[in-house]
Amino acid sequence: MIIRSKAPLRLGLAGGGTDVAPFSDLYGGAILNATISMYAYATIQPRTDGKIILHSLDKKTTLEYPESEFLELDHQFDLAKGIYNRIVKDFTQKPLSFELTTIVDAPPGSGLGTSSTLVVAILGAFAEWLNLPLGEYDLAHLAYEIERVDLNMAGGKQDQYAATFGGVNFMEFFKEDKVIVNPLRIKPMILNELAHNLLLYYTETSRLSSSIIETQSKNVINNVASSIKATNNLKLQAIRMKEAILKGELDRIGEILDFGWQNKKKMAKGISNKDIDNIYKTAMDNGASGGKISGAGGGGFMIFYCPNNTRVKVVEALTKLGGEFKRYEFTTSGLTTWTI
Repeated sequence: MIIRSKAPLRLGLAGGGTDVAPFSDLYGGAILNATISMYAYATIQPRTDGKIILHSLDKKTTLEYPESEFLELDHQFDLAKGIYNRIVKDFTQKPLSFELTTIVDAPPGSGLGTSSTLVVAILGAFAEWLNLPLGEYDLAHLAYEIERVDLNMAGGKQDQYAATFGGVNFMEFFKEDKVIVNPLRIKPMILNELAHNLLLYYTETSRLSSSIIETQSKNVINNVASSIKATNNLKLQAIRMKEAILKGELDRIGEILDFGWQNKKKMAKGISNKDIDNIYKTAMDNGASGGKISGAGGGGFMIFYCPNNTRVKVVEALTKLGGEFKRYEFTTSGLTTWTI
């Protein structure tokens, strides 16, 4: 028997950072994101020899452990170990023997929610194997708890829900980890045009998002007015983006992205740097009407809205800076699991 799962990565289009505590607890957050045709994959093969084998095809690493109720966290496969430990604690109350293989279509630290999406994919594979009673909200919340509470990894809440639900969603975040996912019904013509005009550019760098997120959270705790105002403006950006997409007012997308980017940089140090600023200016000088970093900032993927036929000129200009463009399509489905 083979159990497989896949969960889509996401583009954060507006409101990024408002899902991070304590801001979301104090002021409430709002994000608009969309899943794309890049995935995190997980495969589980049950074993009968009392072994636990973990494969990461990305890192070309394999680790083997004896069957146990708890796997020690040692910065090697901690995401998979944290999920396994929680599965045993909450559901099986006994050790499992299996082989887990994972791979992700984007590198870690790239800003597309890779870590959280991988957690959803692995958790989904376990749920499929063990027939766990988890609905979409249950699974997304459990993924969030494993990553943010059990593993104490800094970050927000949007990625787990985006990967689980899929599609284009306007998400609202409240205190006590309450999340409401509002799927948006968008005409195919609008979605196709958005995908055509919205370029995904990899800067060929990755970053440790946790340090940026920790600084962002400290600014809220310390009541740094400029940071809080900027984050509230990103909530406003999410509302504006939702309205523009639903109404098909695509000419506003670039302006709304730029509004968010100018405020995003005020949330915490390290979100932008000279290289990122140069990439952004080059894109704007060559016809883009707005853009942003995908994720916490500091590196990884950037997106640029290129209206009319400006995408070719933007691609040519940014390719000279050493980055790489990734082709993608928007997806309508989230976590998918199956058994062979």
